[in-house]
Amino acid sequence: MSLPPTFVKDFHYEEDVKRMEYNVLGSTNMKVSRLSIGGATLCSSFYGQLDFEEAKRTVHEALKRGINYIDTAPYYGQGESESNIGKILKGIPRKAYYIATKTGRYDATGPGQFDFSYERTLRSVDESLRRLGVDYIDVFQLHDVEFADSIDNVLSGAFRACLELKEKGKIRAIGINGYPLSVLKEGLIKGDGKFDTVLTYGRFTLFDDSLLDYLPFFNEQNVGVIAASAHGCGLLTNRGGPKWHPGKEGLKSIVAEAAELCKLNNVELGKLATYHLINVPGKVGTILLGMEKMEYLNQNLAAYQNGLTENEKQIYEKLMKT
Repeated sequence: MSLPPTFVKDFHYEEDVKRMEYNVLGSTNMKVSRLSIGGATLCSSFYGQLDFEEAKRTVHEALKRGINYIDTAPYYGQGESESNIGKILKGIPRKAYYIATKTGRYDATGPGQFDFSYERTLRSVDESLRRLGVDYIDVFQLHDVEFADSIDNVLSGAFRACLELKEKGKIRAIGINGYPLSVLKEGLIKGDGKFDTVLTYGRFTLFDDSLLDYLPFFNEQNVGVIAASAHGCGLLTNRGGPKWHPGKEGLKSIVAEAAELCKLNNVELGKLATYHLINVPGKVGTILLGMEKMEYLNQNLAAYQNGLTENEKQIYEKLMKT
């Protein structure tokens, strides 16, 4: 198997890199690893207090083992995730990774929460470059566009700025992301073929397969598809979701029963959820997963490289039937 362009001799574990699948991300020239690092867990805002040193060791190990794509956003901890990633990547060869961040969503509350204007986007990219400590961003994404007044406003403001930033070389590719798949489709259509990636989260999980209805369209558009949140924002794990989780109580109750079944059988629900998303039918460029702890990195790689044990398969099949 040929080595990816991100391979760096004496940095990577070559045999591990050879075990990783790399996909060309849409119409870009980026060859991204099948598994990638989601930055929402690399801050202390969403999933509990971050152990920075553990996160640093884990991300370094993930990169050495062939994972080459990291996704973050200014919204994650109001810049904390970007700043942490910048510190983590200091000293790592720039060739070894692709970095993706976002624009348009910034604060948790208040009037500055969303801003898809042309001017704010130009400021946003410079803020992200500074926090990340890089000279360019590989993928710059319009974040949670469903909260804008309209897709048309996003395109005339933030998207127009992104086109200029791409021309100047500050960013290499432009992406769109959000939760409602119909809004992403509208954005791609109105973007007239100028979007490079689409990021969707929580849309191919153990309780939601709606991505399959839109994946053929995304593939027809030749955009790189990034699928995130295998665990439904932390819900599909034995430890359960965070207090802020927006899921309905009925769903939470069903998932809690699934987690209890897993615990009784010495199975981690999170591994089953990871395995499920990794095996999504259809063309997906990369799977974004939280990896702030070595335990999670090893669990994700085990699901990818080794699949499920017989015991895990039995529980997985049982859950898929219910």
